[in-house]
Amino acid sequence: MPHDHHDHLSPSGHPYRPDDDHPLTYWQQMEIAIRELLIEKGVTTAAEIAAQIDAMDARNPANGAAVVARAWTDPHFRDALLRDASAATRDMGFDIGPLKLIAVENTADVHNMIVCTLCSCYPRNLLGLPPDWYKSRAYRSRTVREPRKVLSEFGVTLPAGTTVRVHDSTADMRYIVIPARPAGTQGWTAKRLATLVTRDSMIGTGRARAPGPV
Repeated sequence: MPHDHHDHLSPSGHPYRPDDDHPLTYWQQMEIAIRELLIEKGVTTAAEIAAQIDAMDARNPANGAAVVARAWTDPHFRDALLRDASAATRDMGFDIGPLKLIAVENTADVHNMIVCTLCSCYPRNLLGLPPDWYKSRAYRSRTVREPRKVLSEFGVTLPAGTTVRVHDSTADMRYIVIPARPAGTQGWTAKRLATLVTRDSMIGTGRARAPGPV
């Protein structure tokens, strides 16, 4: 008869918890098989794969914030970013690979927000890992149907005359929002401006931070 550890402590003094292991999915098994084959054939090494995973995990919204801050302070870069965001960000050292990146700009009359209705396509090289809510079915389905209501739940209330544009990311295309530059930041350096750029403002579910008191 199996032991019931529900009310018992482990030798370490912590309560027993049921294992949460699950059988590997087909795709997980396929990934392991391909990875081991590539290593066996000398195409790559385990160390190179680990280094790439570490590099991916290290990506964070600071990369995107640097892009936005430069767009705020450099009109030529802003124009280049809106024309070809892939090339413009690559020139800054942020290579998004073969994906097409599109930058959309918030103005006094237009507010942009990003969604991936199929899964969770997201510009990770610029924004890091997507938040859980971005991947949720509720966000993916509701954003295209009732964007203003979703925005209000994030604390963003727009004037009635503002046009809301929802952009749907795909497997080979990503978006980044250039939020409106906060008032009272004239003369700020790009580095200082970058501290006002949030992850949510680059998704479109938030605004850039207002500058604090001097």
